[in-house]
Order: sequence, then C-alpha cells, then structure tokens
Amino acid sequence: MYWLKRLADNRQEQSLATRLRLKRFAFFRDLLSSLPPPIRILDVGGTENFWLRMGVDQLDGVEITLLNRTSSITTHPALKSVVGDARDMSDIEDKQFDVVFSNSVIEHVGNFEDQRKMAQEVQRVGKRYFVQTPNRYFPIEPHFLVPFFQFFPISVRVFLVRHFNLGWYPKTPERQKALALVEEIKLLNERELREIFPGASVYREKILGLTKSLIVYNGWTEVNQ
Repeated sequence: MYWLKRLADNRQEQSLATRLRLKRFAFFRDLLSSLPPPIRILDVGGTENFWLRMGVDQLDGVEITLLNRTSSITTHPALKSVVGDARDMSDIEDKQFDVVFSNSVIEHVGNFEDQRKMAQEVQRVGKRYFVQTPNRYFPIEPHFLVPFFQFFPISVRVFLVRHFNLGWYPKTPERQKALALVEEIKLLNERELREIFPGASVYREKILGLTKSLIVYNGWTEVNQ
C-alpha cells in the first residue's frame, strides 16, 4: 500500500507547511501593524489564493500588487496583478512600495547572480521587505521531499526525477524536462542570504531544533518573537 503511505506523508508535510506558513504570516502581520494605512505591498511571485488563505479581509487598508512572469486574474478588491521579472523591476520606481513581500520564490529565479539581482530589486523598490526561502541545510529538500536531495550530483537528481514521483512533482521521464525541474531550484543558506540582503535581520523557522526556512526582513520596527 505504498500509495496510501505516500498520500499520508504528503498530507502530513502539507499540514506542517500550512502551520509554518500561518505562523510566518502572523509574524508578518505583527510587523505590518506598525505601519499606518494605506499600505502598498508588492508580493513578488505571489498569488491571490495565498492572500485569501492568509485572511486578506482582516488586513485593513492594504493594497497588494502581485508580480509574476505571467498575468493572473484577481477578484479581491485589495489585490491586483502585474507582469514582471523579479530580477528586473525597472518599471517600478525606487521605494514605490511600503513593503515588498516574497514567500518561497527567490530559490526559483535562477543562479546565485539572478538571486542577487532579485534581492537588489526588492531592496530598491520597497521601503521595507520580508523575504522567506527554504534553508539549504535542512535535511529534507522541500520540493522533492527526499533527504539531502539538494546535495546529490545533478545526474543523480535528474535520474530520480525521471524515474519516481517525488514530493510535489510527478515522474518526468523526458531528460530535458527533468533537468529543467532540477536546475530551476537553487536553495540558499543563511550566509548567502546575508550577502545579498546586507544589514537584514534573520528569523529562523525551526522544526525539532533544525532551521527549516529563513526569513530576511529590514526597515521595520522590531516586534517581540
């Protein structure tokens, strides 16, 4: 009954991820409460579904712009969608937004120089920022849900993706597509985050004493954790 175990494992992982996400968002809301409305938020890589699940109706005086590579339809009056590239937001003026928010996106934008470009743009267009990403050194890779997957040689990772259903990804037999999936994710560690977000505060989300993900934030009045 392997498929039943896999379904249970994925549900358990999803439930844990949801609990961490809610705790993370509560931290963000505490920071947000220090600002007077209206608050202009740019969510780099965000979705309307995320904000609905996080309770956007309970956030007074927010105007949220979702920036993605492709357009999406928004129905909530506090949300709108724009097309753009996290690495080059040249259509946006310096400090145009009160807050730049990004959740589990920077690990998907490319290599380390691409990630540096995104970090520079986040700091340029926002007066404050709140950026979360999985920790490279957490033992379970968060996308494929395989222990230490991120440290395997790329040929091994491609082989596994081609031959097995892993985490949130179905088996992808075609080699080029499997390679693209593997290369699309570059996890960061704390040292790298501090390098591309100089001067940021770092909040570590922990499970059993291990740091599962990292949040860098700056420009806020500190709140108690």
